[in-house]
Order: sequence, then C-alpha cells, then structure tokens
Amino acid sequence: MNPRVGVVVITRDRREELLRTLDRLEALPEAPPIVVVDNASSDGTARAVAKTHPGVGLIRARSNLGAVGRNLGVEALSTPYVAFCDDDTWWEPGALERAAGLLDEHPSLGAITARVLVEPGGEEDPLTPELRNSPLPRPHWLPGPALLGILAGVSVLRVSAFREAGGFSPRLWLGGEEELLALDLAAAGWWMCWDEEMVAHHEASRVRDSSGRRRRGIRNTLWTAWLRRPLPGALAHTRSVVRSLPRDATSLLGVCDAVVGLPWVVRERRPVPPRVEQGLRMLAGPREHSSARRYVG
Repeated sequence: MNPRVGVVVITRDRREELLRTLDRLEALPEAPPIVVVDNASSDGTARAVAKTHPGVGLIRARSNLGAVGRNLGVEALSTPYVAFCDDDTWWEPGALERAAGLLDEHPSLGAITARVLVEPGGEEDPLTPELRNSPLPRPHWLPGPALLGILAGVSVLRVSAFREAGGFSPRLWLGGEEELLALDLAAAGWWMCWDEEMVAHHEASRVRDSSGRRRRGIRNTLWTAWLRRPLPGALAHTRSVVRSLPRDATSLLGVCDAVVGLPWVVRERRPVPPRVEQGLRMLAGPREHSSARRYVG
C-alpha cells in the first residue's frame, strides 16, 4: 500500500491522551505515515512517543509553536494530502481512504472536513447541522456542502493548496487559527466541503486552558475579519462578535488584544475577492444564531 494521506498531530503536555490517539491511528487500515510535533512538552511526551511508537515521525519543537507546529509536520511528509489530528481526536477506519479518493477525483477541492462524533457517547458534534445545511452555493461536482472554513483537528487538506495558502499563521498561534487559512484557500480558488461519510472522533481533553483559548479565539476572529474582509464586512463581523461575548474579563482581554494588534493588521490587510465576501455574508445569519459558536469557557 502506498498511502496518499499522511497524518500530522500537534501536542503539548497531554502524554497519555496522545499515546491513546497514536494507538488508534496506527491501527488504521490505511496505515498512514504519522508525524507528531511536540510543542515543548514538559511531561515526557516526546520520550514516551519515541519509546512506544517508534514508527511515528517525531519533531521536538524547542518552544510552544501552537498551530504553526502543523506547518513543520506537513513539511516532514511526502504524501499529497494531509489529515490534521489533535491529541484528543482520531480518524474512523476508512475515512482517510475516502478523503484521498475524493481529492483524487476533484482537483479543485482543497479541503474536506469530517463529520465529528463526540465521545464517549458518540453523539454528533453540535456544529454538525450548521455544516450539513450550509447555504453556500456549490458546483455540481462538489461532493458535499460547500464551506468557507475548516475544523483543523478533523480535516484533510491537499498539501499543494495548504502551501499555496501559506499554512497556519504564526501571528494567530492557536485558537480559531483555521479561519484565516480557510479564507486564504477560498481566495486562491480552492473549494472546501463537509463530508457525511468521512468520520472523526473527538473526546475533549480535560487538560486545557479554556479561558486562554477563548481569549485568543476572540482576538483571532477579530484579526481575521480585519485582515481579510472589506470594511463593511469587517465592521459587521466585529459588531456581531462583540454583541455575543459574555461580559467578563476574558472577553475584555480578547478584545483588547485585538485592538493592540491593529497596526500590523492594517499593514497586512488583503481583502478577499467579492465572491468570497458574498459567501461570508450568506453565512452571517446562521453563524450569529448558532448555539455551537459561543465564546464561553
């Protein structure tokens, strides 16, 4: 077998969860090459991976690179497609083979996002109805609902498209970082879709800084709006996000962080083409009323 999809996993200080995920990934019938990028863990993660999973590629980052670690993982692969995976997500057997077939068949398809089952109960992720019922128009050949976003831990991307879009931004680091990448994919002409039959699992880690992640998510979605959207769209998104925020210190800090970054954001603004902005406007209503998109935690 010559795998067409490699898997990149980023991790930090979640040794036991990562080892569980690697057990599942190495048992996949597709036998994908796997690269782990350890973001300077202090709990012996890298040593444990080297000992118990010697067939896994291991990159030991000297500092916490956040989502940018995925860029290093992609460069270490030689496959045409990459499946991103977090240390608390894993792929259903057959999902990667299906993704490879769809990407082979449709050369303008840049990314496919999986249907996510939340463990331990196996329920569909709350975001699923929003993805399944995406209102975006799509070409007849697209194998699923069209998207203008991806879920980084459960998506398969065409490596050439990923590189063309510039990968994950060091500025955004971690927390909603895939939003900017997805807009750059769309601006470059790549299509993204959701697939009902490509399944991934997510069992949310208990080892997480929820407040820090929310703070960065607020900052990053505001930065992304001002980096890529024309002025009316950026203003509308800013109003929508600010209205939806809980009135607490974390929200205030997230907004303040976004304001502090405005000078570089303005310097690096590159608004998306009108067709992409039109799609974002179509998604504004469903996103504003989505129960799955709340900055809480």
